[in-house]
Formats: sequence, structure tokens, C-alpha cells
Amino acid sequence: MSDTSSPTWTAPLGRFLRTETVGGSLLLIAAAIALIWVNSPFGDSYVALRDFEIGPEFLHLHLSVGDWAKDGLLAVFFFVAGLELKRELVTGELADRRKAILPVIAACGGVILPAVIAAVVGWGAPGMDRGWAIPVATDIAFALGVLALTGSRIPTSARVFLLSLAVVDDLIGIALIAILFTSGLAVAWLLATVAAAAAYWFAQQKRITTPWLYVPLALFTWYAMHNAGIHATVAGVLLGLLTRVRTDPGEDYAPAERLVHHIQPWSAGLCVPLFALFASGVPIGAEMLGQVFTDPVGQSVVLGLLLGKTVGIFGATWISIRLGLATRPTGLMWGDVLALAVIGGIGFTVSLLIAELSLGDIHGGEPAEIAKAAVLVTSLIASVLGSALLLRRGGAHRQRNEPTEGVE
Repeated sequence: MSDTSSPTWTAPLGRFLRTETVGGSLLLIAAAIALIWVNSPFGDSYVALRDFEIGPEFLHLHLSVGDWAKDGLLAVFFFVAGLELKRELVTGELADRRKAILPVIAACGGVILPAVIAAVVGWGAPGMDRGWAIPVATDIAFALGVLALTGSRIPTSARVFLLSLAVVDDLIGIALIAILFTSGLAVAWLLATVAAAAAYWFAQQKRITTPWLYVPLALFTWYAMHNAGIHATVAGVLLGLLTRVRTDPGEDYAPAERLVHHIQPWSAGLCVPLFALFASGVPIGAEMLGQVFTDPVGQSVVLGLLLGKTVGIFGATWISIRLGLATRPTGLMWGDVLALAVIGGIGFTVSLLIAELSLGDIHGGEPAEIAKAAVLVTSLIASVLGSALLLRRGGAHRQRNEPTEGVE
């Protein structure tokens, strides 16, 4: 067995799972703090802090604290996601077409069906022309955290399947953000973004390693994309995909590996929890909870995440295997796939972001509040149901293994 304590790609999934488990726990804590704070007698202080504006006006960066968390800190998360995606595509599970086909098909099913359900259920509601995208994303940190806590007896192939599925899912979510939330495209700034990204790529090819070049390039790429009219977090995944992931002869670790090693703890331990803190502050009373299940916006999110994700992921997996397009991962039973499909309904970080982007400017932000409350409530339901199924499946696997373990 390899030494997972060393920064090597021999155990990337295990190391990624451990880090994201911690990040998932911190994310939940931050979300809980936000909910308690905004619904307490001190709720006004939460709103005042979230809406407090800071930053240079002459650079068009006089943004609220909440916007800085959404546009700035979350770009770090997307950068790490881009690095992980690039590694998976080049040297990981998604590099093997036979292994990649199942999680890719499952992810597509888990995106298309929730989108269709949300579009149909929310038809005619203001903002749902783009709000249908809210339930398409699975939260990597949250989902893997639940799997690590309650699925310890599930075969390792389940973790590989869920991680690969979530990576593809995130890529689709990022693409939707870039397409749906690009308005008033500024061509000059777009060209500046392309030039900065090209310079970053060229420096990678020339094996330049100094952060004195990369940090300014990354900041300028983010700034140019922000001014171009494309959501600035996309800059993070763009630079991640342009980072070199293969090692050169005599090189111990590739740049992507070193960056993940140094940046991922900041992403999982600070950037994502702070985003959750400022995105999850939704006043949840009896009226809001009622709207989650009666308002078309809330219903579209609930049904999209709970029903759409479960049926989409499980159905696409079942059909692809039955048609011979893919094979079921070793040791993974259909009950395990169902549990993982339910966990896929945990849509947190990206879902909250899309809810704010698509509905934040409509009717004073009330639809966005309903959508975010629906995301929080549904993610909690999916995590509880998924955990129960994982524990049940863990017991089934233990019973299957006990007879062989007792044979001399």
C-alpha cells in the first residue's frame, strides 16, 4: 500500500476524499452559523455585514462582502476544481474511456432530468428562464463528506464513482454559469482575458515556476473576466485546466499537484465555508418553509434535486449498463448505486451560487431566498436519506463478507 501522507498521485482519490471531508464539515458549520445568526435577534447585523461594500470604485470593484465571497473566494474553489478536473481527464479515472463512460453518462442523467423537472415545475415563474439550472449541480465537499462519514463499509469503487460523477457534474455546472450568466459581453476585456490565460499557459509550457509571475497573471485574468461580463469564478477553472499535470523527467511533482497541495486546504478550510456563511443566511420561518414546498420556485428546486438527481443518476447508470455501454464498478451493487444517486441530490455550493445569479435581482431577491432555502432544506433531506441508505448498504456488505471471513 502506498504512503498516502506523501504528496503523490498514487492515492489521489483517498487524499482528495480526506481533504473534502474536512471541508464538508466546515461548510456545514458555516451554513449552520449563518442560519442561526440571520434568524436570531442579531439578524440585522448579519445582513449589514453581508451587504457592506468595500473595494476600489475606480476599478469597478466596490462590491459587497457577499459578492466578494461569491465572485472572489469562490474562484479559488473553482481553480482547485479545475486542477482536479484536469488531473482526472489526463491521468485519472476519466483518462480511461472505458472507466470514464459510466460516471459521465450518470452525471449527464443527473443534470438533464433535474433541469427538465425544474423548467416544467417552475414554468412561468420570474427568473426561471435561467433558474432551471439551480438543481443541476452536486456539491463535491458535502456529498463526499456524507459518504466518508456513513459509507465506510461501501466498496472503494463507490467513492471513485461518486467523485468522478461529481467532477463531470461540476464541469457542466461551470459551463452553464459561463453560458447563462454572461451579459453585455465586453470584447476588449474578453480579449484581455484570453491574452492573460494564454500567457499563463505559455509560462506553464516553458516550465516557469515563480509565483511572482503567476499570481499577478491569475489576478488579472480574474479581473478581466469580471469586466468582460463573464462570471469571474470561471477564470478559476480556466486557469486550472491550463495548468500542467504531468511531471517532467527529474521533476518530483507536477505544478497542478503542488498547487492542489498548497491551495486546497485554503479552499476547503476558508474560501468555501466563508461563501457558505454569506450565501446560506436565509430567514427560515414557518412562512418560508411553506413557500419552499408550495411556491413554484421552491418546488422546482426540491423536485429537481430529490427526484431529478436520484432518478437521473440511477436511471442513466442502469440504462447504460443494460445496453452494454458500460460495466458496473467492481463490488458495487444496485442498492449502492441508489444510495449514491440520492447523495447526488446534495446541491449546495454551486446551486446556491446559481440561485443568487438567476434570481437575486427579481422582486427584491425574494425568489432567490426561496430557492436558497429550498437548496438548504433539500440538501439536508438528501444527506439524511442518503446516509440511511449507506448505513443499510454497509450492513448488507458486512453480512455478505461475514461467511467468508469465518471460513478457515
